[in-house]
Amino acid sequence: MKRVMWIALLVVVLPSAAVIALNLRDEDPLTDAQAITTPELIARGEYLARAGNCAGCHTARGGELYSGGRGIETPFGTVYSSNLTPDAATGLGSWTPAYFWRALHNGRSRDGRLLYPAFPYTNYTLVTRQDADSLYAYLRSLKPVSQANREHSLRFPFDTQPALAVWRALYFSPSRANNDATKSAEWNRGAYLVQGLGHCNACHGSRNALGATGGTLDLGGGLIPMQNWYAPSLSDPHEAGVAEWPAQRVVDLLKTGITPQASVLGPMAEVVGRSTRHLADADLRAMAVYLQGLPPTRATQARQPPADSTALDRGAKLYTRHCADCHGDNGEGVAGIYPALAGNRAVTLALPANLVRVVLEGGFAPSTAGNPRPYGMPPFANVLNSAETAAVLSYVRNAWGNQGAAVPEIEVNRYR
Repeated sequence: MKRVMWIALLVVVLPSAAVIALNLRDEDPLTDAQAITTPELIARGEYLARAGNCAGCHTARGGELYSGGRGIETPFGTVYSSNLTPDAATGLGSWTPAYFWRALHNGRSRDGRLLYPAFPYTNYTLVTRQDADSLYAYLRSLKPVSQANREHSLRFPFDTQPALAVWRALYFSPSRANNDATKSAEWNRGAYLVQGLGHCNACHGSRNALGATGGTLDLGGGLIPMQNWYAPSLSDPHEAGVAEWPAQRVVDLLKTGITPQASVLGPMAEVVGRSTRHLADADLRAMAVYLQGLPPTRATQARQPPADSTALDRGAKLYTRHCADCHGDNGEGVAGIYPALAGNRAVTLALPANLVRVVLEGGFAPSTAGNPRPYGMPPFANVLNSAETAAVLSYVRNAWGNQGAAVPEIEVNRYR
């Protein structure tokens, strides 16, 4: 019996140990040809850095641009972003283009250490070497900032390299972007931006218990870990699918943050404000073409019971008192200023997380050239209690032809 147990243990342990060893071993020393930097290469790298919203994670609140130190909360602890300025001691000053490429493509630091996928190398692995070199040239052109990287604060065993090696063996394999010969050049460009630098599935994909998504093609929607914002499905016409939109409307939303059909708030407002509003219209149109070509899906969410008439009556009175002045007596809104609530698919999402966050905390669309002075939503956390918030949201989700489930008070407390 003991012999059988030892054999079974070896069958399980030895392959696992081999996988860990392969993931932990350093690669052969990387060599570079002499790096050539031109103004054009630096400008290209700056554009690509904006496409990837690199500053969003690598700049702490009130900190120097790209100097790192921003805490990224995960279910396993906090990961702190690194210093990307060319400081020799604390930043990228001692890195070569090849080391930088390896970090993007294979998720390894300069010393061979495995990087945590809070840095989305699962997407950046698709970035071409040419684009990686452009990014490197831009980051090397920045003012050096001496700021030591903060140590991550992760729970055991997630703070160990062997655990990360196992995760990589399960969920990551270095890859390259391959054009689909059956699709147009515009579609392929859009796929490259959405799947790679744009890392859209980092928010718009679902995650399993170990924090892995279904891959760069998974854009079926998901609750953003620790933030409690729901990034809606980009392939579901009932959520945020854009297959039926004119392509220019998609471009406008990514460029300005607002269209007659939608406006962006929360984490997406930051994406538009820091990233997509800076992109060329040709690239935004390519992204639109790709997103419009996604196979349609229908998200499956557990539906809540319908609201009772008493709750709806209470919600109607609260709406008249607090909401109608901006959003209209019939939820019609004001074009270009206050979004309509009637017929708004963001209002009837099966998961009410975003509605709860907006009502309690307020929010603004990003300030862009096309929407320089955005109107905002004031916070009502100190005005409405959880029961009142649930009532008014249940009313909005069922008024003026909307057909959404009731929002129980426990759901408000969940996201409050």
